[in-house]
Amino acid sequence: SMIKYIDEYRDKDLVLKIAREIKRISTRPLRFMEVCGGHTMAIQKFGIPSLLPENIKLLSGPGCPVCVTDRKYIDAAIALARIDDVIITTYGDLIRVPGSSSSLDEEKARGRDVRIVYSILDALDIAAENPEKKIVFLGVGFETTTPSSAAGIVNAETRKLDNFYLHSSHKVMPPAMTALIDEGVKIDGYIAPGHVSSITGTSIYDDIPQKYGLACVISGFEPVDLMQSIYMLTKQLETRAPAVEIQYKRAVKSEGNPKAQKLVDEVFEASNDWWRGLGVLPESGLMLREKYAHRDALKAIPVEIEKTREDKGCICGLILKGLKTPADCKLFGKVCTPNDPVGACMVSNEGACHAWHRYKGVIID
Repeated sequence: SMIKYIDEYRDKDLVLKIAREIKRISTRPLRFMEVCGGHTMAIQKFGIPSLLPENIKLLSGPGCPVCVTDRKYIDAAIALARIDDVIITTYGDLIRVPGSSSSLDEEKARGRDVRIVYSILDALDIAAENPEKKIVFLGVGFETTTPSSAAGIVNAETRKLDNFYLHSSHKVMPPAMTALIDEGVKIDGYIAPGHVSSITGTSIYDDIPQKYGLACVISGFEPVDLMQSIYMLTKQLETRAPAVEIQYKRAVKSEGNPKAQKLVDEVFEASNDWWRGLGVLPESGLMLREKYAHRDALKAIPVEIEKTREDKGCICGLILKGLKTPADCKLFGKVCTPNDPVGACMVSNEGACHAWHRYKGVIID
C-alpha cells in the first residue's frame, strides 16, 4: 500500500487505528529509544507518547550530532576562529554551542570571520574566492552528512584548493547504540534513524537483534510512520522475533546508497571518538585517511586550545543516554533556554531539551 501524499501520513483516523492495534497486541512493559534528532522533534511535536498505552515508554537517545560532540571540538573551532587568516564555515546549529569560555557566535560578534553555509560546496567557493585565507569547514553529523564532507574533500583536491581544511567530528551510529545496551540502559527496541539508514542500509544494525535480542525498526518522520514503527517493534517483541525491519520503505533500501558508502570509505577511516554521555567509543568516529590528512585542520594549522571545562549542573550526558529526561534537570527552562543555552542538548533544534522546551511548554515543578 503505497501512500502517495503527505496528508495520508498525518491521517488522524489512521494514527488512532494504529494506536488501537498497538494496545490490542501489547501485553508487557516496553521501552523504545529513538536515536535521531528528527525523530525526537517529531515525537514531541505530534504528541506521540500520549497515544501509546501506559506500558510503552519512549526514550530519547544520542541522536543529535551537535549534542554528542565533544566540547573540546568546539574549543578547537573557537581557537581556529581566532587566527587572523582563518575563515570558519559551518552549518547554523553549531554556531551557538557553548565552548569552555566562548561560542562561535560570540567570536563572530567580536569580528572573527565565521560564516554559516548551507553546504560544503559554499565553503569550497569561499576557499576559491579567498586564496590568501585558510578556510576551515566544521564537519559534524552522522552517516547522513558524512558523504557530503567526503565529496567536499575530493572536490577540493580536484579544484586544487590548497587552502581548504576540514575540522571533523563525524561519527557513526551503531557503536553508540550497542554501547547503551552494554551499559545496561534498559531498552527493548530502537526506532532506527531514517536518513542515516538511507545511506548505510540495514546491515549496520544486524548485531542489535542477533547479538542483543533487541527489536529494530527504521522509521520515517510523520505521525503514521512513527506509530507504524512502534507497532512493528511491539509486534516483534510480543512474538519474540526481534529483527531489523524497514518501515520507511519510500526512502530506505536494505543495501542503502552504495555510491555514498564508497565515497565515505575513500576519504575517511574509522577512529575512536568521544561522545557526550558515553565517553570514548571504539571505531565510532571518522578521521581523514592518510592521503587526505593534509586537509585535517588541526594537523595543518598550528593552534593552541584552551583547557576544556564542562558546565556545572548540566545533565546533557545523562539525557543523551535516556537515563534522565529534560524535566529532571535543575537548569531546564530556568537558567537554560533555547535563547540562552547552557548545554548542547538545548542548542540544536534536534536536542531533546530543545524539543521538550518547544513542544511541551516549560515544565516547572
